[in-house]
Amino acid sequence: GLEQAASGFAGYAVSQAMMMGIKRGLFSNEAGMGSAPNAAAAATTAHPASQGIIQMFGVFIDTIIVCSCTAFIVLLSGAYVPGAELKGVQLTQAALSATLGSWGGHFLAVALFLFCFSSIIGNYAYAEGNVEFIKNNKGVMLAFRLLVLFMVGFGAIGSSPLVWDMADLAMGVMALINLFAIVMLSKYVFILLKDYQQQLKAGVKQPVFDVKKYPEIEAKIHKDVWQ
Repeated sequence: GLEQAASGFAGYAVSQAMMMGIKRGLFSNEAGMGSAPNAAAAATTAHPASQGIIQMFGVFIDTIIVCSCTAFIVLLSGAYVPGAELKGVQLTQAALSATLGSWGGHFLAVALFLFCFSSIIGNYAYAEGNVEFIKNNKGVMLAFRLLVLFMVGFGAIGSSPLVWDMADLAMGVMALINLFAIVMLSKYVFILLKDYQQQLKAGVKQPVFDVKKYPEIEAKIHKDVWQ
């Protein structure tokens, strides 16, 4: 019947919106993938919980503010036409050119180049450190570097749908592995959060984590990780 057809259409529309939102949102902020902690772990901070809160705030800035601004620019410019050939960054360039002038598209191209270059270098550094931790071998490292070069080249010349599908698959695998690790480490997270909140309630403006108060944590980390 008509009611059943409308319900099915609405359910499909919501599921597609959620699926695309989750995939693109995950791509923009990498929440739960385990990549951002590489940078957070290298930060100098008085308490691990404070760094964790900063990382959470970064997700809000990235997805809610930056991505929403991009969406509004595209929608308000009138550049988006359903079924048209303009997609991805070409659509954003057209939107900026329509609202800011021809220099808007050139500015985005330069900004995108800098973003891509820094992302490739940064993620390569993370990945190289992880590979060295698993197997520090010259042959393994050479194979890894050649694979990185191949994937960077393929990502630049491959079709957009295929590249996105491969990225979604890789991020999904990363998220599953990392979420399992998060569950295993969650008890320590709650210990750190409780310590942080107790210091705040006690009137401490900048909580400081003393690992010696928690022997079960001190026994599991290297002495150079937290002093």
